Amino acid sequence: MAGKLTIVMFLLAIMLLLLAENNAATSISEAPAPQPQPPSNFTMHGITQGSLHPQECAPRCSSRCSRTQYKKPCLFFCNKCCAKCLCVPPGTYGNKQVCPCYNNWKTKRGGPKCP
Repeated sequence: MAGKLTIVMFLLAIMLLLLAENNAATSISEAPAPQPQPPSNFTMHGITQGSLHPQECAPRCSSRCSRTQYKKPCLFFCNKCCAKCLCVPPGTYGNKQVCPCYNNWKTKRGGPKCP
């Protein structure tokens, strides 16, 4: 009888250890990933919503549309979006997540309005 009790206690101890190990691994994997930080020489002026003045839209948009083959429509919609959101994402393509207004303005069909 003592042998059976010892085996049962041993199995319970192993199950508790496995359960504790599983919980520890789960809590470690659920930790939020660190957000990438912009370089120290990276300025947020003109990138974050509302940080531009209306007269600063044209040069930012000409830079944003500099590499497209559809310059006229790109400049038209970029300037329209900049006038509303007062920001233009950095670069010539993408990076729209830094300016939610610019990113979330959609056409009637649901496509992106801002280039």
